Amino acid sequence: MTTASPTRPGTAAITRHHAHGEETKPSFKTTELIVYVLSVIGVLIASQVVGDGARENGADYFAADKAWWYITLLTVGYMISRGLAKAGSRSTDNDPRTH
Repeated sequence: MTTASPTRPGTAAITRHHAHGEETKPSFKTTELIVYVLSVIGVLIASQVVGDGARENGADYFAADKAWWYITLLTVGYMISRGLAKAGSRSTDNDPRTH
């Protein structure tokens, strides 16, 4: 943003440039996404491994509904963390419709 404000008639105008903060990194460039994806894969693998071993004994200790519940919780946590990361950042979008 550039503003000009002359102090007195006939004097030079003062020009100020305001630096804008950069927007946060895209999600695919963050370790949050990597940890999220690895966690989801870990839950699915654990559900499959524990489920197979438990079914032989007649009980399913880590059923699919529990696995999907944990994945849902991981997803909500990931979305909240991305929201908090973007909450304090400024957008560098120059589209006048978004201002």
